[in-house]
Amino acid sequence: MGNINASVDLRRDGTVAVVTVDNPPVNALKHEVRSGLAKALRQAREDASVQAVVIACAGRTFFAGADITEFGKPAQAPGLGEVIAQIETMLKPVVAALHGTALGGGFEVALACHFRVAVATARVGLPEVKLGLLPGAGGTQRLPRLVGPEKALRMIVTGDPIGAAEAAADGVVDEIVEGDLMAAATAFARRVVSEGRPLQKARDRDDKLAATRADPKNFDETATALTRRLRGREAPAACVEAVRNAFTLPFDEGLRRESELFQKLVAGDQSKAQRHVFFAEREAARVPNMPASIEPRPIGRAAVVGAGTMGGGIAMCFANAGISVALIESGQDLLQKGRDRIAANYRATMARGGLSAEDVDRRMGLIRGVVGIDAAAEADVVIEAVFEEMELKKRVFADLDRIAKPGALLATNTSTLDVDEIARATTRPQDVVGTHFFSPANIMRLLEIVRGAASAPDAVVTALALARRLGKVPAVVGVCYGFVGNRMLARRSAEAERLLLEGALPQEVEAALVEFGLPMGPFAMMDLAGLDVGWLIRKSRGEHAAIEDGLCEGGHFGQKTGKGYFRYEPGSRAPIPDPEVERIICDASSRLGIARRKIEPEEIVERTVFPMINEGARILEEGIAARPGDIDVIWVYGYGWPVWRGGPMYYADRLGLAHVRDRLAYYVERSGDETLRPAPLLQRLAAEGRGFASP
Repeated sequence: MGNINASVDLRRDGTVAVVTVDNPPVNALKHEVRSGLAKALRQAREDASVQAVVIACAGRTFFAGADITEFGKPAQAPGLGEVIAQIETMLKPVVAALHGTALGGGFEVALACHFRVAVATARVGLPEVKLGLLPGAGGTQRLPRLVGPEKALRMIVTGDPIGAAEAAADGVVDEIVEGDLMAAATAFARRVVSEGRPLQKARDRDDKLAATRADPKNFDETATALTRRLRGREAPAACVEAVRNAFTLPFDEGLRRESELFQKLVAGDQSKAQRHVFFAEREAARVPNMPASIEPRPIGRAAVVGAGTMGGGIAMCFANAGISVALIESGQDLLQKGRDRIAANYRATMARGGLSAEDVDRRMGLIRGVVGIDAAAEADVVIEAVFEEMELKKRVFADLDRIAKPGALLATNTSTLDVDEIARATTRPQDVVGTHFFSPANIMRLLEIVRGAASAPDAVVTALALARRLGKVPAVVGVCYGFVGNRMLARRSAEAERLLLEGALPQEVEAALVEFGLPMGPFAMMDLAGLDVGWLIRKSRGEHAAIEDGLCEGGHFGQKTGKGYFRYEPGSRAPIPDPEVERIICDASSRLGIARRKIEPEEIVERTVFPMINEGARILEEGIAARPGDIDVIWVYGYGWPVWRGGPMYYADRLGLAHVRDRLAYYVERSGDETLRPAPLLQRLAAEGRGFASP
């Protein structure tokens, strides 16, 4: 307990007042913290024996941001801006002592201090744009005065933090300290007083604005480059406007305009959607009815069976996390191809400046290529990543049952297959889970963790802990064909093909869904993944797709062959409409007796998105997903759903479930397709005037 209030402590270290905040887990700037800070600062200001102030935080981090649970609620004084003004106008030097991460409002507090010291591992940044916001407590005005408008714009529009060394080079951090941070910060404060250093207010700095003010061309080019791919998002454009105000308006006017922009964004639909995803992501990592006492199994060594594209990407995930991994193949040629692909991926990252040569060597050194599955014997976790074929996977798991040590987590990287059937190939189904990585596995953040009927609680908890170590966003799902993401995707794919048969062209479907906010539509996505994968799965299940099967029979396998639903120039991923594909589509329509017609973008969006929502309702009713937010997380992080629309289930709630129900019923009547019939849960909630997220 602090002596100011439960979160804030004020103590004296000679002539230095040390204000320490302890609000675990991340020292969010909630009302109690703000009021405690204000009271502590008043006491330090009024105490004539105090010559300087240090603001620090207990625990693992400096203030990591505002308390976003307060957003949209009536403001409670003092606001963060008031506390920051109190810091900035102190007539005694105020020093911020930074460790962990100083993010968002926390970094804005530090920017208002007259001086900043940091440990070498500290990181600072303004990530508000990731919640559909901009920094609302002076960050867009103070940071440009310290690092220049272009650098500030990059930090604010991307939301990416920088390390202490970079911050020191830019003039944001005055000193990087070693040893005890509190002792070093207090000593720095005393030195400031003894040397009579003038108080350095960021708001008064002008030297790094002058060049941009005289010629804003570089700023304009930076803004264009940063926002080019962020179409549809309101926050980045507002960030650009706010930072521009830093060099075109007086400080107080820029501050006032920043506040107006922030208030508009925080009340807007996009930020509400992005905040929904923020909370849903954290909730998705919690498994309902899982005892809190369950501990994950220790994982020191890993093995991946299969060195193809997915297996190699999964091995990279382990190496990137510093975990030794055996990459296992059945033959030396396949193994070498896999290692070569991994090395090429790392070299490409190094060429972009993302890794040093030492980083690449260290990570490659953690990946041990081995021929023969016996190499899995010592692994704490084994991930099977062979071809998506049930009998092959069952043979691998029967071998792992014989080879793997007791208690090892055995995971199958399947995107569609029955995890329970795979688990039954072993005598230890309690150790088996599904881990559906998304391609490319070393980049995509989502990990669907499939909980089988026999999966032990500690196996699921271990998979969750592993996901976090690998930097993934986990969501636990149940067993069914396609789990959550691909099961919903199958509904979209079926409806997308029907749209083609009825008169749309691939480029028209793409355009409608890209305008909706997706990075690519269904046909470009299938071209990227490879049409042959789905073709082989359909053939194994005795299923048929009128258009896609015809494309595959003609060698249209996607980007890998330079032609799929679209044509691709060598070395390019840009889709080009293909007259041959249009002919195949029209022939299929004619063969099936379907009269083609013009289909408007609005209908394209409804007919691809609403069936997914409907399938999501069935998934919830069956218990395959625990919460609608879990489905949203899967689609945002696994399939590129626009985060500013909040995920498909959130989007449905915003539209109103009665509207979704009625449109689906309309399409059932028009097409006769009973798979579009509104799901019982959707019908019930719509009739009650409720949403998927209603209590």
